[in-house]
Amino acid sequence: MERNEEYLKELQKMIRRVEIRSKRMASEQFSGEYHSSFKGKGIEFSHVREYQYGDDIRSIDWNTSARKHELYVKLFAEERERTLLLVVDGSASMLFGSQQRRKKDLALEVSAVLGFSAIQNNDKVGLLVFTDRVETFIEPRKGRDHVLVILEELFRLKPQNRKTDINPALSFIHYTLRRHAIIFLMTDLVANEYEKGMKQLNTSHDFILVHISDPLDKALPHSALLDLEEPETGLRLTIDAGSRREVARYRQEQLKYQEELRQRLRRMRIDTLYLDTDRSFIGDLNSFFRHRERKV
Repeated sequence: MERNEEYLKELQKMIRRVEIRSKRMASEQFSGEYHSSFKGKGIEFSHVREYQYGDDIRSIDWNTSARKHELYVKLFAEERERTLLLVVDGSASMLFGSQQRRKKDLALEVSAVLGFSAIQNNDKVGLLVFTDRVETFIEPRKGRDHVLVILEELFRLKPQNRKTDINPALSFIHYTLRRHAIIFLMTDLVANEYEKGMKQLNTSHDFILVHISDPLDKALPHSALLDLEEPETGLRLTIDAGSRREVARYRQEQLKYQEELRQRLRRMRIDTLYLDTDRSFIGDLNSFFRHRERKV
């Protein structure tokens, strides 16, 4: 019982630290950028005013005009309330981190900043966690308390499965989110078949892929023999990191893979934000929002 209470206290402390840091970043750096990067896709009634020469006759409010014996037109405003869905890869490969931060930790930090940016703009926030199935779904709602529920879920996360298959998550979102939403999918993309589902969501929603990688995904350190384990399958591999040829070959293979991935996503017209566990995501996220602003 005491151990459980200690765990809960420590969990609350961790969530509080993330909240303080993320709310500060959301307020000072990202709230305005988030707001202007994603326009509402609908329109809602605002008010009526007297008809003026040149107004579209289709906008005439006949009920108000009959009541006031003057022509009145309806005015509409862009619908600003939006839904942000955070989609987080919970597979075993996201537990990897060769530096101080795991891929999962980076996804949690980005989720926190996006979540607090959204609620500062009066938007709803939801969460979906997936492996090769949908592990967790929290329906979008408003407010600080709801974002804290999402963060606690990410902290506590213990997925049932280890492998990655994005398609069940993409399909679930397609059939669940009937209205337009902003979707941030955070993953290291240890998967192959996802093009159809991503294109489908990209057509009907603001769909953004956040690709999370670790320095070891790109290059090996010069050392001795390295025993590596593939997190999702348990397959073990020994690499001679003391061999310059072996290190160079690994680096070339990874660079080729990264470039092919970027080209593939460009052909799919998927907006992608590339983040690394060994550096701050603030500058990259700011640049991404500015890029989105120019597109809106």
